[in-house]
Amino acid sequence: MTPHTNPSPLLRVVSADEVSRERRAPVDPETLGAAGGIVESVRVDGIDAVRRYAEQFGERGTDQALVLGRAEMDAAAGSLDPDDLGVLERTAARIESFAKAQLDAIGEIDVPVPGGRAGHTVEPVQSAGCYAPAGRYPLPSSVLMTAVTARVAGCDRVIVASPGADPVMLAAASVAGADAFLAVGGAHSIAALAYGIDGLDPVDAIVGPGNRWVTAAKQLVSGVVGIDMLAGPSELLIIADETADARLVAADLLAQAEHDDDARACLVTTSDALRHKVERKLQDQLERLPTAATARVALRNGFACLVPDIDAAIRVSDRIAPEHLEIMVADAPGVAQRVRHAGAVFIGSGTPEALGDYGAGPNHTLPTGGTARFRAGLSVASLLRLRTWLRIDERQQAGGLMHDTRRLASMEGLAAHEASIRLRV
Repeated sequence: MTPHTNPSPLLRVVSADEVSRERRAPVDPETLGAAGGIVESVRVDGIDAVRRYAEQFGERGTDQALVLGRAEMDAAAGSLDPDDLGVLERTAARIESFAKAQLDAIGEIDVPVPGGRAGHTVEPVQSAGCYAPAGRYPLPSSVLMTAVTARVAGCDRVIVASPGADPVMLAAASVAGADAFLAVGGAHSIAALAYGIDGLDPVDAIVGPGNRWVTAAKQLVSGVVGIDMLAGPSELLIIADETADARLVAADLLAQAEHDDDARACLVTTSDALRHKVERKLQDQLERLPTAATARVALRNGFACLVPDIDAAIRVSDRIAPEHLEIMVADAPGVAQRVRHAGAVFIGSGTPEALGDYGAGPNHTLPTGGTARFRAGLSVASLLRLRTWLRIDERQQAGGLMHDTRRLASMEGLAAHEASIRLRV
């Protein structure tokens, strides 16, 4: 009889001390260098360069337009299965509702200063480029997440960019109210948005997720246009205790792992029994998962970490600052309030991260690689500027302010600054 051997664990087991506070670069130097050549080619040669790359990568033929308008987007929406179109419309409405609530929370201010008033106004960027991937699969959710948010922010012009012209992507752009659709992807798409090409004026800000070529190009043009963030491979960390359902934990880890080979799915738990149950459920569910080949590879990037208590679990999570954080413990709301660093938090076993991916309301474009320690996810705030203003009406009442300003100018050796104040006193 052949002795039974346990398969190697899908999630490597690590201690809390082995979990480092990583700062993973969103893109490797080789890709950054190669993308630089593409971006510069588009900057110099414009639409001719974009068309060369579009043909090279099989995105558009020589006789196909690179920029499509409302007519093409609306036609795609009209040809979509009514049930699918309804899903897009309902999802857009939920994203819009949440974004409007965010916008309402960002107000103008007007406060007194010596001799006058000061404040800020809230101004949207005028034009936004919204990138949405469509590599292995079209991702209409990313079209809605970016373009709907830009519309709510108040952008006058919203351009969706995505490789090819997949009908569901065009339909999503129609539902989101986009003005035009750039049917190319990758670094050349980002460069076209930043510098403009024939038939497409440059945008003021570029938002949305993408592969390493898109991320590299966003980094390269970030001094020319605004960007939301440099997002690397997607991440999920689950904090779970003995009350968690191992079946749900495993399902959510696999939902993360199936994104791509570089995705990262991690478990931090206070229960070794749960860890073993999750490992068995992962093995079982992979047997029936159509995307198992990708998920198996991605699971190698993650880990399972056993900690003595919830306090230790929170410390591990904050050290990582994950893009997505699921909390499956007895007091999930209480733990969520104590977490300091995460891109988005999903509270309780009834809240899978997949709901965030597909439009419950909050945006799914989130900081990765530990950058949640200092950056938030995409929101209307990403496309707004707080423009300050100052007005002095009573110079005598501003005497103290004028005096301090003159003195500071003198301390810094800026004589013209000092003179411009002295002439008003």
